[in-house]
Amino acid sequence: MSFLVDTHCHLDFNSFDEDRSQVLERAWENGLERILVPGINLASSQAALRLAESSDQIYAAVGVHPNDALSWGDDTLDQLRLLADHPKAVAIGEIGLDYFRDRAPRDLQTRIFREQLSLASEVNLPVVIHNREASEDVIKILSDWQINLVAKGSSIGDRPGVLHSFSDTLIVAEQGIAHNFYIGITGPVTFNSAENLRKTVSALPIGRLLIETDAPFLTPHPFRGKRNEPAYVRFVAERIAEVLELPVETVATMTTSNANYLFNW
Repeated sequence: MSFLVDTHCHLDFNSFDEDRSQVLERAWENGLERILVPGINLASSQAALRLAESSDQIYAAVGVHPNDALSWGDDTLDQLRLLADHPKAVAIGEIGLDYFRDRAPRDLQTRIFREQLSLASEVNLPVVIHNREASEDVIKILSDWQINLVAKGSSIGDRPGVLHSFSDTLIVAEQGIAHNFYIGITGPVTFNSAENLRKTVSALPIGRLLIETDAPFLTPHPFRGKRNEPAYVRFVAERIAEVLELPVETVATMTTSNANYLFNW
């Protein structure tokens, strides 16, 4: 299979330190064309950019994850602005809200989420959105933001970002799509227990889907329980193809085309 991309892989994490080059070799051997490495804080965002500099096929997103919100300082936004100016930075992320872990106060999560959305608007980069048990607030904030982008004539109004590792209801997906967001699908779509997720995917237009690993997490069947890696994104593509009753090559080609448009890489 060719024409695959992994639009969300934490390649900078230390679980890849021992064999990162072999992991990448397997990715390219399995037909991947590009990998997006999202940051979760300033240090991670810098590491993602270093990885992006090491390969024409790797790109970075820069941002502070809601679970790292306590790392936010007075100069963090200015530092992110500098990182976002890097030619291999194609998105602001991973940003959003996490009411499941609750590792930071919700008002702080919301404030830095809004600040990073403002940065994305300023630098004309789409966003990679983390949402865990916070859909009502996430969708409201994103909807208002995207409507404002369109009103300003922003170039990212029609490609504002992706709802990463989507696991919510069809209604939430449709709310995101109504504001031009893409829906990122990860390994759980392959799990036996994920019938509801597959039903949601079956009702979504392929023109709004992206495929991701979220490696080293969320390893798809048949490797569930082991470390995830970009080469396994093909299992996500294969299961989506089954659900949508499409050739897997069509799913690969379409989701790659979606990623190319969203990230402009």
